[in-house]
Amino acid sequence: MAGYPAGASAAGPATRTRLTLPRMPSTGPLYRRALLGAIPGLGRRRGDGVPAVELSVGGVAVDPERLADYDRVCGFRLADRLPATFPHVMGFPLALRLITAPEFPIPLTGVVHVGNRITVHRPVTVTDRLDFTTWAENLRPHERGRQVDVVLVGSVDGEEVWRGVSTYLGRQRTPGGGDRRDRGERPAPPAATARWRVAPRVGTDYARVSGDHNPIHTSRLGARLFGFPGPIAHGMWSKARCLAALENRLPEAYTVDVSFKLPVPLPSTVAFNATPAADGWSFALHDSRSRPHLLGEVKGRAPY
Repeated sequence: MAGYPAGASAAGPATRTRLTLPRMPSTGPLYRRALLGAIPGLGRRRGDGVPAVELSVGGVAVDPERLADYDRVCGFRLADRLPATFPHVMGFPLALRLITAPEFPIPLTGVVHVGNRITVHRPVTVTDRLDFTTWAENLRPHERGRQVDVVLVGSVDGEEVWRGVSTYLGRQRTPGGGDRRDRGERPAPPAATARWRVAPRVGTDYARVSGDHNPIHTSRLGARLFGFPGPIAHGMWSKARCLAALENRLPEAYTVDVSFKLPVPLPSTVAFNATPAADGWSFALHDSRSRPHLLGEVKGRAPY
């Protein structure tokens, strides 16, 4: 496969070349390519900038059966409106195609999903056909390596209706670095609104409906290869499950921003809490020792 044009700088290129694909890529070959690239001697040197390219696919229809299955796995009600997180899984193969390119600055096998921000400009329905575009931007240093944002935009008839920004960390050893942890006292979280038992099958169930088959979520051996004692839940499942708990209290247009902290082991029990704010909600997931798995906020916004 031909490579992409390389970015001109760490902050991202001034212009990007748009490549329109005839259909959504298949995720299986992309994961296999990423794993092969992790074998010593087979991988290529990573670039110092982001690829100077936008990938797009037009006219992506909602699969009602997949949507219903996704709703059940994540706890949403069955409805004609898409959960805010569902366009993310619809467009995920396109973003994965970008992330697994040899020119992408962080290898997929070393990436950590540390944050996700979604903006819903107006409700997206099951009858909408979405045009997706994705690109990478804002490559920047971090005390544990480098971070980069992958932007995924969903449009209907030329109007942007949905935007997701996923922040990924590529961990690297830096002089005097290592994982810096705040060892001070952690404030007690608000009282739990609910406690959820996260079953072992959440990893495989979410992988099936999302297309994200990263082995750290679905295989004990795969998780151990990447330093986890066992499978962990997808961060985007955790975000979706929190939004499902707030479903009746969300405006038609809003931004929901989360930071992923400690992984959620499978199985486990997590505590969910939500607190009203002036313009929305603050919410979180914690473990039994009050350590955060996820911190998030919802802010309402005027629709387009």
